[in-house]
Amino acid sequence: MAIAEVNISKLPEEVTADGLKIYGPTSYETQVAILSQYLHTLDGKHDKLSGEKRDEILGAIRDFVEYKRQQDKKNPMWKDVSDEDVCIAADSPLENDLFADFFKVPFPAPENPKFTFIDLFAGIGGFRIAMQELGGKCVYSSEFDAQAQRTYLANYGEMPFGDITKEVTKSYIPDGFDVLCGGFPCQAFSLAGKRLGFQDETRGTLFFEIEEILRRKQPKAFFLENVKGLMIHDKGRTIRTILEHLDQVGYDVVPPQIVNAMDFGVPQHRERLYIIGFRKDLHVDVAQFHYPEPTTPEGHRVPFKAVMEKKEVSVKYYLSDVYLETLRRHRARHEAAGHGFGYEIIDKNGVANAIVVGGMGRERNLVTDDRLTDFRPVTNIHGEVNREGVRKMTPREWARLQGFPDNFKIVVADASAYKQFGNSVAIPAIKATAEKELELLGVI
Repeated sequence: MAIAEVNISKLPEEVTADGLKIYGPTSYETQVAILSQYLHTLDGKHDKLSGEKRDEILGAIRDFVEYKRQQDKKNPMWKDVSDEDVCIAADSPLENDLFADFFKVPFPAPENPKFTFIDLFAGIGGFRIAMQELGGKCVYSSEFDAQAQRTYLANYGEMPFGDITKEVTKSYIPDGFDVLCGGFPCQAFSLAGKRLGFQDETRGTLFFEIEEILRRKQPKAFFLENVKGLMIHDKGRTIRTILEHLDQVGYDVVPPQIVNAMDFGVPQHRERLYIIGFRKDLHVDVAQFHYPEPTTPEGHRVPFKAVMEKKEVSVKYYLSDVYLETLRRHRARHEAAGHGFGYEIIDKNGVANAIVVGGMGRERNLVTDDRLTDFRPVTNIHGEVNREGVRKMTPREWARLQGFPDNFKIVVADASAYKQFGNSVAIPAIKATAEKELELLGVI
């Protein structure tokens, strides 16, 4: 049988009348999630979508084949492809080249995993890279944002399932995985904004989705990440509520701790709260858990220049003289009012501020770079390109500030890339902490 390969970089971003058929009640994104995550579990141990889900798998595969037929009618490889061929592809999808592209990715799962985990509120997979580097295999992922799903698919060959609040999304979570990982949405607990916490129905209560999954699936352990503001939100009542609920669903929780990414090899001052727990019947002595010692303590920290672009960057990242002057006046007004808010130019020999989404996130991390040779604007700006060399960091520099390797694919526009990296976890800090957890759990 000769069936042309499905190219994941050329899948449609949304379904149109000419696009991929929708099989049964599931959406296009869910179909890709069903198929891609099924393919990555065909190792004889974690075939989580067999049994009652088999019809959905067959349907998704048939739809992909039909999509390829419609898109590539003149390709001789489609000649005489029969319904029987489609069924064979469904029964043994790894024995032909149809889905090979799902495995030609920068960050494949380890061949002989030491443990399994699920990736909730997965973003672009910061947790996943850290856990895979420690020998883990991801057996389920979920992420609501469509642009983040695109980036995730390009780098891991899997489309995350969508809205975790929906029962159908949770229904694909397998039994028997070892660790639940999740950087659950933090805006509701942030030091900035209204800080509504559990009153924020769209974000704050997503913790209870984690609680429900822990109650149902009872993995051996969990690793959660959030902003440090969670510790003091509502005078400490919010974190106490979270810890009480984790105890009630059967987990001994390590006292939460704030960990700074700049202590673990990246030049970013990023403090985040880590919450780690072990299932009670495993009798893990949480008093024996020790958060990792800094690998780059004060005096040995990596400077921003270590992650700075090595070549001249596009003029589009340089501020106009008008905007730069606007920032200066804005900062002066705040300083006159006794506030410290405003833009900041980072010392290349120092560390960056935390990269964040919205507000002055990018303007708090400006740099001076005098390598620009062509000052002609490539975007619509007011005024001229400034001659002081002041520019925003590039998405790749933000990626490096979070510890993402340079072979990590950025497949979205800059605006989405900044959002994705700003919302991500800092990989080196996650990895160092997870290693301590997994050692105590006895799986590595």
